[in-house]
Amino acid sequence: MNSDRSVITPDWPAPERVRAVSTTRLGGVSPAPWDSMNLGNHVGDDPQHVQENRQRLAVMAGVDLCNVGWLDQVHGTDVVSLPVAGVPKADASHTGQAGHGCVIMTADCLPVLLCDVSGTRVGAAHAGWRGLCDGVLEALVSDMKGNPAELMAWFGPAIGPRQFEVGTEVREAFLLHDPAAADAFSEQGARAGHYMADIYLLARQRLAASGVSQVYGGDRCTVSEPEAFFSYRRDGQTGRMASMIWLSDNA
Repeated sequence: MNSDRSVITPDWPAPERVRAVSTTRLGGVSPAPWDSMNLGNHVGDDPQHVQENRQRLAVMAGVDLCNVGWLDQVHGTDVVSLPVAGVPKADASHTGQAGHGCVIMTADCLPVLLCDVSGTRVGAAHAGWRGLCDGVLEALVSDMKGNPAELMAWFGPAIGPRQFEVGTEVREAFLLHDPAAADAFSEQGARAGHYMADIYLLARQRLAASGVSQVYGGDRCTVSEPEAFFSYRRDGQTGRMASMIWLSDNA
């Protein structure tokens, strides 16, 4: 982890050419309740504040803001290849071009960053439970082509297993796809008929089934760390963090 509390640098054996960061809520200009590094322009914050925060992310990463591939995330499974015009409705992106950032915004959902071991392609996915259950990770792995065994993944901050209470319908949806998903649910929900879910384990299972076995991260909880992270479940109206991965110009 980076010593700068405003950003997390993944601890994983990615090639030198692969660069990645995950922002915290610190280091921006937005006032409460979006304080302060809000990167979402759909949550009621002043657009000028969001633009300044996005510019700070781009400067920190050393990429042009116009080359950051923002998505209109809809909890689906569509994947786009960058660069692409506009802001497409999609929940995952990938690229083989240097200087183009694949970026995912979250405030409890799981951001998943991928790269290949040769450092030629990177990708990012927005894995809320709906998209994860419907196959967004499988779609991204497939769209990145190549041998899945040569991919590695890093999980950014998401809602932790002690905070993610879900209804029976969520558990049943995952079990319909894979009975082994039962391992990710415990009957400890505060409400009757509810379960505590481990979104990190569910994502690991999906990646493993796709042939991706090198997985890192997955040790933070957005809900229980209010000083560091935005959380929609905890606060309702709040900002959005970003997890971004890109290839540097230095091959």
